[in-house]
Amino acid sequence: MSAGPILERNQGECAFPDYATIYVGGLDEKVTDAILWELFVQAGPVVSVNMPKDRVTSSHQGFGFIEFMGEEDADYAIKIMNMIKLYGKPIKVNKASAHEKNMDVGANVFVGNLDPEVDEKLLFDTFSAFGVILQVPKIMRDAETGNSKGFAFVNFASFEASDSAIEAMNGQFLCNRAITVSYAFKKDTKGERHGTAAERMLAAQNPLFPSDKPNQIFSDGKLPL
Repeated sequence: MSAGPILERNQGECAFPDYATIYVGGLDEKVTDAILWELFVQAGPVVSVNMPKDRVTSSHQGFGFIEFMGEEDADYAIKIMNMIKLYGKPIKVNKASAHEKNMDVGANVFVGNLDPEVDEKLLFDTFSAFGVILQVPKIMRDAETGNSKGFAFVNFASFEASDSAIEAMNGQFLCNRAITVSYAFKKDTKGERHGTAAERMLAAQNPLFPSDKPNQIFSDGKLPL
């Protein structure tokens, strides 16, 4: 599965493009990933739906993220869906950037030496076992061909999850290639990686949902069952 060409930033930047991702808040407890998918696909092709869930109770936190194929679809979804009622409750729909920044603690992981066949869904299925992933993993691709450049970024919600992923996956084989997994370099810094003591201290002071586990749906052109 490929979400198409990804806009490439500085290699050390592990922030993912948010131009086509929206935040949906104020969700009733009965809302599911499938319901959100079926609702928002009316606005345009949906790449993924992400509702962080509690690992023990499996209940969501009243919000989620929806990634579209393009910015126009995301903007249209905001226009027509904001404040509509779902199970009797008005939902809030806007661009995800501000909300993602609030949740981003810096647990950003670089995954290298990827086989060309590795796609975003395989990365999600592999790395979500270690904890909440804030966005769909992003494989950096050639802007013209859409082919993988052999590396990707995974943004976890907690350092507990990212530490576990690095420890367990660095050097492991994925599609017959030994991948490298480490903390990504920070943007505009001289060789400093994420995962610093300062980042960890800030994350500990303001825990968001370190025990949550997301339930992700990748669209394949079919309605989820």
